[in-house]
Amino acid sequence: MKDTIENIDLQFLTIDDYEELKKAMIEAYPNMPDAYWKVSHIQSLISKFPDGQAVIKVNGLLAGCALSIIVDYSKFDDHHTYKDITGNYTFDTHTDDGDVLYGIDVFIKSEYRGLRLGRRLYDYRKELCEKLNLRGIVFGGRIPNYHKYAETLSPKEYIEKVKRKEIQDPVLNFQMSNDFHPSKILKGYLAGDDASNEYAILLKWDNVYYEKQNSLATTNKKVVRLGLIQWQMRLYKDLDELMQQAEYFVDAVSAYRADFALFPEFFNAPLMADNNHLPESEAIRELASHTPHIVQKFSELAIAYNINIITGSMPELVGDLLYNVGYLCRRDGTLERFEKLHVTPDEAKVWGLQGGHELTSFDTDCGKIGILVCYDVEFPELSRILADEGMDILFVPFLTDTQNGYSRVRHCAQARAIENECYVAIAGSVGNLPKVNNMDIQFAQSMVFTPCDFAFPANGIKAEATTNTEMILIADVDIDLLRELNQFGSVRNLKDRRNDLFELKKSNPKTPNKGE
Repeated sequence: MKDTIENIDLQFLTIDDYEELKKAMIEAYPNMPDAYWKVSHIQSLISKFPDGQAVIKVNGLLAGCALSIIVDYSKFDDHHTYKDITGNYTFDTHTDDGDVLYGIDVFIKSEYRGLRLGRRLYDYRKELCEKLNLRGIVFGGRIPNYHKYAETLSPKEYIEKVKRKEIQDPVLNFQMSNDFHPSKILKGYLAGDDASNEYAILLKWDNVYYEKQNSLATTNKKVVRLGLIQWQMRLYKDLDELMQQAEYFVDAVSAYRADFALFPEFFNAPLMADNNHLPESEAIRELASHTPHIVQKFSELAIAYNINIITGSMPELVGDLLYNVGYLCRRDGTLERFEKLHVTPDEAKVWGLQGGHELTSFDTDCGKIGILVCYDVEFPELSRILADEGMDILFVPFLTDTQNGYSRVRHCAQARAIENECYVAIAGSVGNLPKVNNMDIQFAQSMVFTPCDFAFPANGIKAEATTNTEMILIADVDIDLLRELNQFGSVRNLKDRRNDLFELKKSNPKTPNKGE
């Protein structure tokens, strides 16, 4: 038959296919003679959910079939039976308002096996799941070879040996090779399935493109435009003039319809020129007095220009303690504060800066983001925690004086993109400040990094600014590509972690009281 194939078609099942379907099911389940669907069952499935019933035809003859329904999975648990999920075989459990595509049956006739037709049926189900915006696909997978090992192996031990390729189970191996992962062992799943000892494996496939329905008139964007400001250090006569320059850049990136504007660390350092006669530790405390006004102004700009602004970082006094902090100013007017957790030896020695205490990810209208300030990106634990919280984009405002320092930030940032399957945007300052002690020279090249896989640039660099030149860098990043990478990447750094050997979690340090 395989040598004479002229045509392979994927079609919707019709009632005219029933006789062929019945014969195929009887052949597919020889040990379960009454396990074929009656014509009334097929009529019910086609009536309730025609798109969910697909057949493969070879030269016009039925070669395989996939039957499915949509269920509200919250009404079941992970210990249901086949009878439960089908509503006592009536399919009354199907609802167009459900959230999961449930597989009722898949089979390929024996003479057509080896043509990968089953993969086509599974691929169709996945495409249907994505099209209908369902959370995923679930079904109970039979283990018809289990009866051969039941006296010596528990179902769990059997599955582990199949995973390790110590036992060949063509059904389970095929399902796992199609990205379905075993979730639970179902006891008493299908009455009469003696070959499986009535056990089944609950198999799941997650739709990485699923969007939870939102009653608000907003939606998270999938393609996000980043605007990075490579800031020129120059002297300003006062705070207003500095903020005029900041507004110019916000206006510019907003005109390109950017969703984020990222400023560098300590972009406001030129204002220390007025206090250059003071010791560095006192001059930076004077600089901290401007922070509330800068944050307020950035918040106004975020609303006025309809853009999310990451303010870079600024010194801020909490009681008598000096921290390096920044703010996420959302375009809806809300504010979030972030802290630099690791201060460099020079920052502690010259300025008296303290390390922060709060590490958190932030929800935005463009997905979940993380923000790490300069030196923090050189500590991989921080971004891994943010990745575990669902971060898609990591922003890194930085300030480096030499190429050595820049290279540390740049290479560590790129590593974070690969290991956390996320985008990383870094923005720094360029130029010189001859009248500000401890801020003489700056070196920067702002960049946007990606993971390294087929859907991304081969070198992991999405966009890069000209070194040591004042400019803006605009780049689009596609969040859906991250979802696809997580499921189907050549390597899957997040999924493949050996959590049986190690774990990473946040501790809960006490935040210093104000005034201490």
